[in-house]
This record gives sequence, structure tokens and C-alpha cells, in this order.
Amino acid sequence: MRYRDYKLEHFLADEFFIQWVKNPDANNRHFWEKWLQEHPEKRATVLEAAQLIRAVKYRTHVVVSDSVYVEAFENILRASGHGLSTQGDLSGISQWFCFFTLRKLVAMLVLGFCAWMAFVHMIQQQQEVDHVVVEVPQVTKQNPYGIKSLITLTDGSKVHLNAGSSIAYPKEFGSEARVVRLTGEAFFEVEPEFERPFIVETGNARVEVLGTSFNVNQQDGGNISVALVTGKVRVKDESGSLVNLEPNEMLIMEQGGKLHKTGFDPLEVLGWKEKRLVFKKDSFESVKQKIERWYGVEVQVKGKSPQGWAYTGVYLDEMLENVLTGIFYTSGITYRIEGKKVTITNPR
Repeated sequence: MRYRDYKLEHFLADEFFIQWVKNPDANNRHFWEKWLQEHPEKRATVLEAAQLIRAVKYRTHVVVSDSVYVEAFENILRASGHGLSTQGDLSGISQWFCFFTLRKLVAMLVLGFCAWMAFVHMIQQQQEVDHVVVEVPQVTKQNPYGIKSLITLTDGSKVHLNAGSSIAYPKEFGSEARVVRLTGEAFFEVEPEFERPFIVETGNARVEVLGTSFNVNQQDGGNISVALVTGKVRVKDESGSLVNLEPNEMLIMEQGGKLHKTGFDPLEVLGWKEKRLVFKKDSFESVKQKIERWYGVEVQVKGKSPQGWAYTGVYLDEMLENVLTGIFYTSGITYRIEGKKVTITNPR
């Protein structure tokens, strides 16, 4: 029988498993940690088996004499308020012995005590066992503003991580699913694996795919957008609602829980991956936020922010100064760049 088919009783009888729990060394520790990474569905069973094994204490068998049994029983009766001062008391008790012998009574008490001690020991070992069984190495990649990166996962999938974003994933994916946690924005090119779905968790959303390419953006205001380029994805929100997306469809999940589908402009949504800074009827505040994220600078505004102002334009891997010149050339708004600080002045 293979380990993946084991039940609780099989683990309890397996010498190699018992050796790892009781006397871990480099060899058995390496084997079981790798095996658990590949079979996370067995963690609960392994944890329970390890707890039981750690709770068992092997001791030399002790033979208790009849006099000890009798003395123990007399102490129990005295503690419960039954005296043993008269022969009548003893004769009455002797009738009770016919039904339940001293040996059986004391044996029951001893077994109960041992069971209680085993339970206490299991609780004490809980933290140590959990550490051994549950620990899975995690990797976290974080991009500050102004920095984008390409990450290749162990399954061959690629993640284009935008500036001001982070992603966390296990060093080695398990056999059941490939799960990553995203904060910010990323474009995914997922290697298809029918038996191991690829899952992106971001905010209150869960995006599940088999093999596809799509963009996920957790915006600063709390809204989440999922734009599908190829393949199919299924998006689940915290209330359990499921939405399937087809290529060229985008799902927008508002912070209040409202969902709606729409089409999308690939240049506007995906241009950042190709080093294209895209503005499409962006407000002044939106332009400010995009510049801060794209170039990793702090933008301060002097004067009032222009009302009703909107800007449209595309820049391919341009310097900050050229972008600011293009944006404010005809508006009368001026700017000054000092290191990582940009001051925008609106004289109106």
C-alpha cells in the first residue's frame, strides 16, 4: 500500500512514520516534509497520528500485589465517606465484590488516569507537531513604486508583477492546487495543468484557472478587476457568487459587493506590461497616482487641482520629464523635478 492511500491506523503501525515522529533525523525528516508538500490533503490524518504516537509512553510492566489493591480500594472508600471500622461494613462490601472485584476497580481507575495523562500530553505536543507537519516554505516578492518584474514559478507559469504590488506563493506547489496571493496588479501566463488548477487570491476574490492569460488588478480604492486575454477563468467573491469569463471580457468587483462584466481596451489594461504608460480620459488625480506608481516619485500639488480636467495619451518607456512636458504643455500647469520629488503648480 502506498502512503497516499494510508488511513490513520496505517500510519500508527508504520515503523518509518513512528521513527520520524519519535526520533526524527535528517533522512526521515526530509522525506516526510517533501511528502506532505506533495500530499497536503493528508495533513490532518498525519497530524492526528503524530499526536497519538507522541502521547504514548512505553514503560516496563509493573505487577501490583493484592495488598496494594486492597489498600488503594480502602483509601477510595474512606475518601468517599464509607468507613471500614466494623466487620459488618466489610461483610457488606464483600457482597459488592462479587459483582466488581478490587482488581477491576483499581484497573479502571488506573486506565482512566492514564487516559487523562495521555490527553494532557497530546495538548502539550500540539504546537511542536503542528510546526513539523504544517510548515511550508513561502516566497514573497514585492515591487516598490517605479519597479516592475517578471517572475517564473516552479510550474513554469510567468507572473508580470506591476509596480507597487506584491505576490506570495509556496516554494513548491502541492499536488492539489497552485495557489498564489496577490496585492496590487499582475499579469499571469499560466501553464495548463488539468489536475492542478491555478488560483489567484486577491482581496475578497478568488480567481481559478487551468491554463490561460489574464490580468488582475486590486485597486487602491478596493475595487478588483479581472481581464481575460486567453482561456477561461472562474471568479468567486466572498459571498460565494461565481462568474465565468470568456476572452476579451473583464469582471469588475466593487468594494460594496456589486459585480458587472464589460469589455476592455487591451492597450489601456495591459499596456503597462509592455512598458506603455497609458492615460485615457484620466482625471488629474488619476494622472498623479499613475505617475507616482510608474516612476516611484512623490507628487505634490501647489494650488487647486483643476476641475473637469482630463488627459489622454500613450508613452512608451519615456523619461519622467518628457511625460510631464507632454501632459502639461498646453494647460498652463508647471512642474519641477527634484530627485524623487515632483512639484506641480497650478496658477489658477
